[in-house]
Amino acid sequence: MSAVPTPSAPREPASRRERDDACPGTLRLHTADDGALARVRIPGGLLTATQADALADAADRLGDGALHLTSRGNVQLRGLGRGDTGGLGGDAGSNGCGRELADTLAEIGLLPSARHERVRNIVASPLSGLDGRGHLDVAPWVRELDRLLCASAAAAGLSGRFLFACDDGRGDVAALGADVTLVARDAETAELRIDGVSPDTPSGQGDGLGHGPGRDEPGGTAVLHVSAAEAPRAALLAAELFLAAVRDGGTPCWRVRELPGAAALMARGVTRRLRTARELAEPHTQVAPDAVREPGAAPGLHPAPDSAPGTRTARAARTALCVTAPLGRLTTDQWRRLAATAARDGDGRLRVTPWRGVVVPGLPGAPSRTAPDRLAELADAGLVTGPYAPLAGVGACAGRPGCAKSRTDVRGHAVRAADAEPAEPSGARALPVHWSGCERRCGHPQGGAWVDVVATPGGYDVTVVGGPVRAPAATAVTDPARLAAAVAAARTTGPPP
Repeated sequence: MSAVPTPSAPREPASRRERDDACPGTLRLHTADDGALARVRIPGGLLTATQADALADAADRLGDGALHLTSRGNVQLRGLGRGDTGGLGGDAGSNGCGRELADTLAEIGLLPSARHERVRNIVASPLSGLDGRGHLDVAPWVRELDRLLCASAAAAGLSGRFLFACDDGRGDVAALGADVTLVARDAETAELRIDGVSPDTPSGQGDGLGHGPGRDEPGGTAVLHVSAAEAPRAALLAAELFLAAVRDGGTPCWRVRELPGAAALMARGVTRRLRTARELAEPHTQVAPDAVREPGAAPGLHPAPDSAPGTRTARAARTALCVTAPLGRLTTDQWRRLAATAARDGDGRLRVTPWRGVVVPGLPGAPSRTAPDRLAELADAGLVTGPYAPLAGVGACAGRPGCAKSRTDVRGHAVRAADAEPAEPSGARALPVHWSGCERRCGHPQGGAWVDVVATPGGYDVTVVGGPVRAPAATAVTDPARLAAAVAAARTTGPPP
């Protein structure tokens, strides 16, 4: 089959915003070619097995029978309302299945505030508190930040693209380019990082795809030290100060990096407000001066995720299973298997990762065979459970037929190319690869090196991306065999110099 794509529209500029962002939620659905789409925010990816089962029931009852994982650890339901005469898209009130989904999510605790449902964007270190790494378990940060967000009237004005990150010190989600990042430095202290530049490069030259401002423009990243106890409050204050700066500047912006000078301004404002709060609580306590600075190389931060497929031995002789959804999509049967494993053999909880995976914690450790046996069962069910599975490290946008903007069926081409790759790549560990149906590159990796495979009017372009550096590997490829070979070669060449 030919891999020749058909034309589509170019990417929208990322700087000035003349409208509200179009990010979908559960109360505002997005109309796609395969039906309406709902995005369910799951702060920190933290789910109970009961909530997971309810999401599977909703996907079967209302959608396409699958759960689509996002690069922010959220879950999307697609194909909603295809038989609903109430119409597709718009807010949930205009769509019968949308109303039913919203009611379901509210009942299981996944819609605590209708006003804030699109702004609860929080990623967290998936193995925090499970594998003995990191300085502290960030799950309490996630829950407290989510509670504070939902209690803040101002925070409801955040864009659906504004992102928080809670990193336990291992540096996995700190590399994802969140607007506001909390990084644990020890059990008692944290860094609040406010990012005014793209995550892909220290020089800040956009998102590695030529979009967005650089550090040479008024912006940059501001860092200040806070106590671990006040970290969630500091993150909320930063977001509220961003909204105030946007309002005062009169320039619509969705992300901190779009507003010149915002990062340092926000950091100083957070420092002043925290100082005031401390002085009110403890009038005789001396507070250190502002600790706003540009970060150098952050010690101990490594962008490679620890939640790659496999097992992780946790504290107290417990083990966590780590699996990846093939191309970010799980059937409801696969999803229910994960929920059942969590309920039967784990601690009743799951964690959805920003790398389109799922962690199931709390299984018995060695010498019990429970964890390896369950991992083998999940592999038999079609999940990615090891680094050399054909679809390990492979991602793709929705593509045709679900997305009208896509030039071709990128998911089908990605599967065929992955099947043609060698079972065990030689040399360095294979770079992740992302297939995109157009220049928008929805869901592409953030941080680190990766292989960009994008459909163009003349065929597929294959490029190795490393920060601002783009090393073309092949252009306008239409032959499937040549395309598979080009992608496989690009994945093993290493990041560009």
